[in-house]
Amino acid sequence: MNLKPLGNRLVVEPIEEEEMTAGGIVLPETAKEKPQKGKVLSAGPGDRNDKGARVEMDVKKGDTVLYAKYAGTEIKIDGKKLLILRETDVLAIID
Repeated sequence: MNLKPLGNRLVVEPIEEEEMTAGGIVLPETAKEKPQKGKVLSAGPGDRNDKGARVEMDVKKGDTVLYAKYAGTEIKIDGKKLLILRETDVLAIID
């Protein structure tokens, strides 16, 4: 995949939750929660400030992030669901 986000955007692969509950019940696709955790596959160069200088992003490729539930734009490439998010949609970086 060769997808390079622009500005302060990130390409994130959502991490799907378990398909089975602790009690052994298999959850159908329609009953699952929308993922809010994902791995950053690619990051843009960052936004520009008022003087035109590039402001580096806090999030980088390889980070696992927590993002807002309905944030970003969902796309499908090579059968994989991906999200394009703004850095401001990221709530936290998970260590």
